[in-house]
Amino acid sequence: MVSRNVTIKNASGLHLRPTGMLCNEAIKYKSSVRFISRNTPTNAKSVLSVLGACIKCGDEIEFVCEGEDEEEALAAMVRLVESGLGE
Repeated sequence: MVSRNVTIKNASGLHLRPTGMLCNEAIKYKSSVRFISRNTPTNAKSVLSVLGACIKCGDEIEFVCEGEDEEEALAAMVRLVESGLGE
């Protein structure tokens, strides 16, 4: 299991478009990909779960990846968030 904290930079937080990008990236990996925000774990492969987490600009989330390609999954998720998720 590997984990890392990142801060959401998008002005609008994780609304539908960046959530779709996040989930599409997470789905590429065999590992479990989730994030923790406000002590609540969220499945990063589920659009409804991510939207339901109500992540706003400036929120810090902790990505947690576990499985055979966990290092690659974590690096990709962090890189995507730090790039601004296309915004």
